[in-house]
Amino acid sequence: MNRRCGILLHITSLPSPHGVGDFGEAAYRFADFLAETRQSLWQILPLNPTSTVYGNSPYSSNSAYAGNPNMINLDLLIPDGILSKSDMKDHPIFPNDMIDYNTVTVFKEKMLRIAYNNAHHTLEKNVEFEKFCNENAHWLEDYTLFITLKESFHGAAWHEWPEGLRHRKEDVVREWRKTQKDRILMEKFFQFLFFRQWFSLKKYCNAKNIQIIGDVPIYVTDDSADVWAKPEIFKLDDTSKPQFVAGVPPDYYSTTGQRWGNPVYNWDILRATGYPWWLRRIEYNLKLYDIVRLDHFRGFVSYWEIPASEKTAINGKWVDAPVKDFFNVLHRHFPSLPIIAEDLGTITPDVREIITLFGIPGMKVLIFAFGDDLPSNPYIPHNYTHQCIVYTGTHDNNTVNGWFKKEASIEDKERIRKYLGREVTEGTIHREMIRLAMMSVANMVVIPMQDLLGLGEESRMNLPATSENNWRWRLLPDQITPALIHELTETTVIYGRG
Repeated sequence: MNRRCGILLHITSLPSPHGVGDFGEAAYRFADFLAETRQSLWQILPLNPTSTVYGNSPYSSNSAYAGNPNMINLDLLIPDGILSKSDMKDHPIFPNDMIDYNTVTVFKEKMLRIAYNNAHHTLEKNVEFEKFCNENAHWLEDYTLFITLKESFHGAAWHEWPEGLRHRKEDVVREWRKTQKDRILMEKFFQFLFFRQWFSLKKYCNAKNIQIIGDVPIYVTDDSADVWAKPEIFKLDDTSKPQFVAGVPPDYYSTTGQRWGNPVYNWDILRATGYPWWLRRIEYNLKLYDIVRLDHFRGFVSYWEIPASEKTAINGKWVDAPVKDFFNVLHRHFPSLPIIAEDLGTITPDVREIITLFGIPGMKVLIFAFGDDLPSNPYIPHNYTHQCIVYTGTHDNNTVNGWFKKEASIEDKERIRKYLGREVTEGTIHREMIRLAMMSVANMVVIPMQDLLGLGEESRMNLPATSENNWRWRLLPDQITPALIHELTETTVIYGRG
């Protein structure tokens, strides 16, 4: 594999006049920036729908398949004749640097409903729309009905719906599909617009030799179309609620661990049936992205199972998953499987064994590299192999600048000085870390946009174990300067990653 590098920037963080980053002009200009600076990777976070109920996290969605309508660019709908400038006359003034999710969601939904009203009479004759619906029927039918039912029952979780719907009795479901036909069609239309715009952007990136690294969360949300449609593959009780939920034990981030609340898989059922649910999900994501990052990889080896009655993650236990069998099946279906393992946190020898056995690149994060175990630390560059992907930090960490200022100890800073052989300051730390990543033997390097810009703690994307004020950061158009372009290009070329 060639030496490569790229940038981590989620779609929602792009500039846009409509309050949230989307698939419009700024996305194409960002791809141009990547191409100009010789980057060949663009990493993003999950594209699935988000909700203010779950703190707008892209890792908590009502679907593992659907796209987030907030990312649909409205301006691209004008040439199609399904939206006009006059439709947007009540356009709110949005902040440029942060996302106001409540206002954005209300505005986007209103505009998309107008677009549907303008277009719905043509959909029956729209061949492209019909093709999309047919090709995606395996998830689209369940998802669009799920959204419609959620709305009909004022947002109630699916396990609180009437029994006929909860257990998906055929005659009941058929009747709802008939009476809610228009509402379901509207939701299909939104998904059609989303994926048409996404694949257009992906095609543009690929033509410029930029590969997209997408992110697949291991778990799905309890109140999702996925669990409602396939309850048998999750550990649920008689009332359709989770018996056990996912999380991680106490660690670096939290003394009580993290209780994520997602239902855990019934791996016995999955294995007995040949993992069709996972095969379909991986196949789908390999169409969406060029490379797939599997979030919380250690959960495929063994997972932390917490009784649903527990309020924290402390009283969970490790349960083994049939990982070798699962990955053997995956490799039979997908002989070249372009995946990355998110193997951060406490990683045990059995996880390392699987990563080595199947040749899966793991992640190295530089802000974890300068602890008191320095010479043997797995994140320090002199311990890397080619088969890894290096980050200065991730969406779950502070920015390098914020980390150096607020979290790095005096001893950490002294170890950085000794390792580099020179003094480092708040103004230079991000450049030093980028250089360390770029000069390493790792095949792939990905730099969060915030670190490329040298931004502080106020620009971090997410603070794990909190649910407010995350996922809001946005790139400002004037932050990509000629000086930044020159510096990134030079660093990329000098370390043979161009």
